[in-house]
Amino acid sequence: MSKITTELLLERAVPRSTRLRKIETLNLSKLQLKTGDLDPRLFSRLRHLQKLDLSDNLLDKFPNSLTLPDLRVLNCNNNKLEDVTALKQFPLLEELTYENNVYLTLNDDYKVIFLLQNLRLLNGKDITKLANHVRRVNSRKLTSKVTAHWEKFFRDQLPEKYTPEQVKSIKKKFLKSVQTNVVYGPSSLSEFTRWRVKMIAEEFLAHSLGLELNSDSEPEEKTDENEEESTESPREAAEDVAQVVHIYDPLVTVTPSKRKRNHSKSSPGNKRSKTQANSEEEAAEDVSAEPLHFLQCHSKGNSREDFKTQLWSCVFEPVLDSGARKDPIVSSSRTVATCGGESVCLIDCETGTVLKKYKVATEEFFSVAWTTLTMVISDSRKKAHNILAAAGRRGIVKLIHVAADFCYGEIKAHKKPIATVCFSPTQETHLFTASYDKRIALWDIGIPDCDYNFKASQLLVLETASIPLRIALVPTCPEQYLLAGCENGCFAWNIKLDKGQKSRPFEAIFQFPDEESVTTSHRVDGLAFLNDDVVVSKSSKPGCIYLWSWSRSFDAKGKGCQRTMSAVILAELEWSTTDMSYLTLSTCPAREYVFCGDEKGSVWMYNLSSHTTAWGSAKGKRSERRISPTQILKWPELRVNGEQPPEILVNNVVTDPAFTYLVVLTSVNITAIWKKS
Repeated sequence: MSKITTELLLERAVPRSTRLRKIETLNLSKLQLKTGDLDPRLFSRLRHLQKLDLSDNLLDKFPNSLTLPDLRVLNCNNNKLEDVTALKQFPLLEELTYENNVYLTLNDDYKVIFLLQNLRLLNGKDITKLANHVRRVNSRKLTSKVTAHWEKFFRDQLPEKYTPEQVKSIKKKFLKSVQTNVVYGPSSLSEFTRWRVKMIAEEFLAHSLGLELNSDSEPEEKTDENEEESTESPREAAEDVAQVVHIYDPLVTVTPSKRKRNHSKSSPGNKRSKTQANSEEEAAEDVSAEPLHFLQCHSKGNSREDFKTQLWSCVFEPVLDSGARKDPIVSSSRTVATCGGESVCLIDCETGTVLKKYKVATEEFFSVAWTTLTMVISDSRKKAHNILAAAGRRGIVKLIHVAADFCYGEIKAHKKPIATVCFSPTQETHLFTASYDKRIALWDIGIPDCDYNFKASQLLVLETASIPLRIALVPTCPEQYLLAGCENGCFAWNIKLDKGQKSRPFEAIFQFPDEESVTTSHRVDGLAFLNDDVVVSKSSKPGCIYLWSWSRSFDAKGKGCQRTMSAVILAELEWSTTDMSYLTLSTCPAREYVFCGDEKGSVWMYNLSSHTTAWGSAKGKRSERRISPTQILKWPELRVNGEQPPEILVNNVVTDPAFTYLVVLTSVNITAIWKKS
């Protein structure tokens, strides 16, 4: 039996009423109401209802026929809403709030703004300007793109005289194609864009072909806060960011400030070879990437004068729903998570917009990593959600449901700082944390339920001889072997979980060429796989980046632990002669590129596609000459008040899988975003 009766409605009216049709204000909050309790037959009698409060209930959606023709104000805070499209049945709605519905996202904000033409206030904020953009500018742009897509790819497919079957086939292909290929606005709004594109395409077909089409819609997720932590919405984040600098001219305005760093000396003379000088000259003439944005969004206390905060890690967000686009290259995200100082930011690389910002006042974040968890949302239905793990100086891993703006939990992983984290590519809940306590731990972070309850457990501890700085799972066997670059060498562990021991020493340490002989003792502060077999590692030895073969270096048949193995070197890359540490490298396997920043703000790029085939053969020999960079992206001349910032170290540089965007993290609190031409 429904919880809502005529008597309850009359009693909950403000003021109390004797007839349903006289009620103008109704408070149905805190009644544990579910969607099935909203009886359309009963609600249809509330003909003059103008204000309705349904906050603090258990609603996951609205019935489609509540028939409240005069409703002006609606409060749905603190429910479990998953979709907002049914709100279009209230066309006179002027004020709407639905905060703390964790499954609603920014996409849903845009949907209601479009559907409710009279809406003025959304979650307490005036949306007049935004509404004009969503209802007019956005619609005009998308309509133009949809029409152009039809004209270019589909118009000629439809014969002058067509059968119903032909029309049906063309419609199906067009709707699928247009939703996949028409892109507009930031990636954080891709779900709204697909929804609008489908709607516009259906209207276009109905008009062009003279047939009606039914339109469906979909939802996603949203919001919450934590005590010492804070999560900011896109608008708040944009206002909160101390200074966001966009570069379109050679001279850009940024405020300089001195910074300190333990290792800031260069090797004596710091002279470059002829080859190096030549490649720099060529790069200056043939730069294939252009600077889009220079952002200062990790400032401590949001200070515009903060040029001391170091930025350490950035990772591109996985694409959740790429429809027909299964290829990770095609469906590559343009949203990147960056960390440094007390904050983690999500940035749209195309627009330079800080979409979200997450802060912990007492933390200094060193590393971030993404995973996609399949969570049960309601009615036992499952849905994929991207989860961001962030860790740093406090040894604690924060787990953030980004779409919901909610840090739902933490794992007290280590008693000392965490240098880096990474998720297993095959086990979505398996997270590796590498710490200054000289241990690498494997955690099962679990899958949170609809109330964000979760249980994390430690599966494995890998003992290291020195502090681990970078970790990488071997692509051909990510559940069996892990590599780590440490303060005192490069090590490998067997991480297979069917082995009995929970705490394990390293299985191998790798030897590398030294000036006169070979050595195992050197700092490895850069480590990544270029493909299934080629490892790229960077040593603290000046200008030393090696490429070596995992399969030819590691003897899996040997017995015993802590064996010394010689790294089979394939090539050495020519890089800066600095002995500066912790300027890490990255790879783009799909494009066969290696990237590494230097102590002068430049990014060294190596296209190795012409070498990998030869390296892949069993008899592949080491390249005798060091490989010069394909290009060097020079740091532009940034000025503030006529002054240049102090020395700019590139701590990290990362591309998306398709190598469309290049994100550069610096030692002076500047995130630089380049776009490949």
